[in-house]
Amino acid sequence: MKIVELILDEDSEMGIEAISVVESPAIEEDFVALKSQEFKLAEVDKERRILMGALLIPNKPIYRRSGDDEYYIYFSKETVLKASQMYLMQGNQNNSTLEHQYKIQGLSLVESWLVEDKVHDKSVKYGMDLPLGTWVGSVKVNNDKIWNEFVKTGKVKGFSIEGYFADKMERPKEAIIEDLSKEDLMVQQIIDIIKDSENE
Repeated sequence: MKIVELILDEDSEMGIEAISVVESPAIEEDFVALKSQEFKLAEVDKERRILMGALLIPNKPIYRRSGDDEYYIYFSKETVLKASQMYLMQGNQNNSTLEHQYKIQGLSLVESWLVEDKVHDKSVKYGMDLPLGTWVGSVKVNNDKIWNEFVKTGKVKGFSIEGYFADKMERPKEAIIEDLSKEDLMVQQIIDIIKDSENE
């Protein structure tokens, strides 16, 4: 099966345009909903309404199907770093969608970082075990409908990115939207192939 590395060109208009809250993130990592029991704030602050989770994981094979064509995509650590920086530099931190279908207001990326330490990273405090180089974000939810009807009920469980990337096979500006994929074919082999290609 074909494996495609997606890349970013900083001189183009490519990059991540929005963060979507979804039921089944393709990166297979759920977010953590931070509530008042995690941090004691003022008494009036009953819920912090912050979602924390992985936005993009380096070298993670993500299954794709386009008609009869099946393949995997992945992002290198360098691309994850570029994507995280470009997202903020382009002022996209307030761009959000629900299940990649509906633009929604009232969600903002308020914190963003890359995992650099498997022991002391902030994500570890919340029970996440993420690979080095993972882009993690905290999203403030100031939308009552999204918080009450989707987050609190568990209808959405994680983040998924929306954006435009090129690949090393020179396919121009392929739109990548992480979708639900239950397939877990040859994942370890794919990871090994990716690591081998990075060492070349």
